[in-house]
Amino acid sequence: MVVDRLDDTAGGGERAAAGLACALPRERFEVWMCTTRLAGGTPIDDLQAAGVRHVHLARTGPVGVRGLVALSRLIRSQRFDVIHGHMFGSNLWVALLGFLCRVPVVVAHEQTWSYIGQPVRKALDFAIGRLVGAFIAVSSADAERMERLERVPRRKILMIPNAWIARAPSATDVRAELNLSADTPVAVTVAIMRPQKRLDVLIDAFALVLERLPQARLLLAGTGPERKATEERARTLGLADRVVFLGVRQDIDAVFRAADLMVMSSDFEGTPLAVAEAFAAGIPVVATDVGGMKDLMTDGREGRLVAPRRPGELADAVVGVLTNPEQRAAMSAAARERATELTSERHAQRIGDLYRRLLDGGPVAES
Repeated sequence: MVVDRLDDTAGGGERAAAGLACALPRERFEVWMCTTRLAGGTPIDDLQAAGVRHVHLARTGPVGVRGLVALSRLIRSQRFDVIHGHMFGSNLWVALLGFLCRVPVVVAHEQTWSYIGQPVRKALDFAIGRLVGAFIAVSSADAERMERLERVPRRKILMIPNAWIARAPSATDVRAELNLSADTPVAVTVAIMRPQKRLDVLIDAFALVLERLPQARLLLAGTGPERKATEERARTLGLADRVVFLGVRQDIDAVFRAADLMVMSSDFEGTPLAVAEAFAAGIPVVATDVGGMKDLMTDGREGRLVAPRRPGELADAVVGVLTNPEQRAAMSAAARERATELTSERHAQRIGDLYRRLLDGGPVAES
């Protein structure tokens, strides 16, 4: 497997790649993970604990010729049966080197992107689709856009949603850490803070929530390029004491235990790993109805889906869930049930079966 980065600030796509590497059954596969740019922290510790061989290329430039040569030598020396790239840059490397090194099975795996503009990227994804044996999409919307906008052959596309990754439970009591009482309504967002997440919409929506639930709190776990602007927006709206920026947390299970619901305000998504993790913790989700969210949940069952960029609708949904304990309990039970279909073991089984079908000369899609 090849991925750009794995460290404590990595996003859901990178964490999903590491989770898959750890979950593939060792009686069927010997798994290596190659990181090209950044590596360190908990994800690498998890790989080592799972017996996954890790190779790091320390690429710094946009092309990384030395890294390409090093990876080519590794592929030739180890004679891998399968090479699997995760996300755009690594997909490009894997498609090229898999073809040149005659690897029997080459798989590209895209998490999601906006599919707006960027004609060069669309052209490169078109090329990737011609070189690989399979192109995995994490949502039905992504699969449709791969075919329609990037002209990836439909027979090569397989939709497999992301899974949640089980971890040893932490003992942290986040409510005690933040001095929040048991009856304080708490919403949480777990995200890499980038423009796609539209945290400005989330902050605006939470300001409306506080007009009806002044005791509520919003916890934001994660960091990224939009953190400073998001903090400033919260201060400008007078929410500094109601919105808590937790930074990067490794005890996400404890963050979810402290919450009554998860809220997501993105402009586009694939199948967000944090949503699957929230479901596993029994937390309902209020989210914008974008990308693969309909693949993950049904409006009114595991939570609520609302239109993007509409703070008022998002606030109404959040207040509706927070103020209805019976509905929230039903959504919590439905979320846990849905999580049983999104385990890393089931995900690894589907990916492993794909490898075997391709190695046997079979089709990408399950029969």
